Amino acid sequence: MNNRAPRALPLPHHRLVAYQVAIELLALVRDAKLRDAKLRDQAMRAAKSVCLNVAEASGRTSPADKARVFGIARGEALEVAAALEIAQVAGEVDGEVAERGIRVAARLYAVLTGLAR
Repeated sequence: MNNRAPRALPLPHHRLVAYQVAIELLALVRDAKLRDAKLRDQAMRAAKSVCLNVAEASGRTSPADKARVFGIARGEALEVAAALEIAQVAGEVDGEVAERGIRVAARLYAVLTGLAR
């Protein structure tokens, strides 16, 4: 399955490392196949929200507004990491997959922290 976003037109968010990492995180959550349906749904919604907020922030014009929306995306990335960690502790996901997702979420958090300043 293709993990990349379609790129018919280069849009501002396509140039951001944060968006590329957010897409990677979304694919990892999808591939993790969390066994708890509610937790899986929440993790997928949060992962999608990260992508959408990064894209939205890239279209904002004021630095304060960009920082606010990148900050929201940062919180969603932490939610994804927590969902993977919870699933791992509960034995509801492959530990290696969860660890990889948590590492990507941590990288995304770091990138978004820089953008939110």
